[in-house]
Formats: sequence, structure tokens, C-alpha cells
Amino acid sequence: QVQLVESGGGLVQAGGSLRLSCAASGRTYNNYAMAWFRQAPGKEREFVAAITGSGGSTYYEDFVKGRFTISIDNAKNTMYLQMNSLKPEDTAVYYCAYTGAGSIVVAAAWYDYWGQGTQVTVSS
Repeated sequence: QVQLVESGGGLVQAGGSLRLSCAASGRTYNNYAMAWFRQAPGKEREFVAAITGSGGSTYYEDFVKGRFTISIDNAKNTMYLQMNSLKPEDTAVYYCAYTGAGSIVVAAAWYDYWGQGTQVTVSS
């Protein structure tokens, strides 16, 4: 069982920055990947970015490329999402997710564990 706890959400003006954190605990896998998803009101949950446990591979959805950076600190068992140049359309609840698949996957169904979510609100 893996527990995930997100933090770092909040209210920011358009053009501003936030850094989300996701701390993992419990019985983690040797080979794993983690990801960020988000869900805006009235919309389906969508993939944002993913990273392998080693940090060697990353993948971003097109709408965040060049603005968001995903990273991982294995010593702290924590994943981060640095979000710059935020836009009102980035407003959503952001979820971190964990998979024992060992490689980057986009589909939410591949992720075994989820955090509770953290709200990000970007005002115009």
C-alpha cells in the first residue's frame, strides 16, 4: 500500500507560479512512475505530466510544455510540479498518482494509488 499526500496548492494570479509536492510513503515499488493529473469543474480528469522513479524520463501533456516542470527527490520520496506562467485555464484540483508499471503511462487506469488532491486556482 502506498500513501500519497499532496501540498502546495493555492490561489495565484495569472502569470504567477506555484510548486506542488507529493510525498509518498508506505510499501513503495522498486520500479515505479508517478504522475500529476488534474480535474477542473465539470470536466474529466486529465493527464498533466509523469516521471519515472529514477527521474530519468519525463513526459508532459502539450498544454503544459515549457511552463511546468516535473521532478522527483528519491531521498525524500517526494515528487514535485513546478508550475510557471499559470493561466486561468490551469484552475483545477491537482492529483498525484503512483504506478508500479515502472515506465511512463498516460492513462489514469494504470495508476494504482492516488492522493487526495490539492486545489489550484488562477485568477485573471
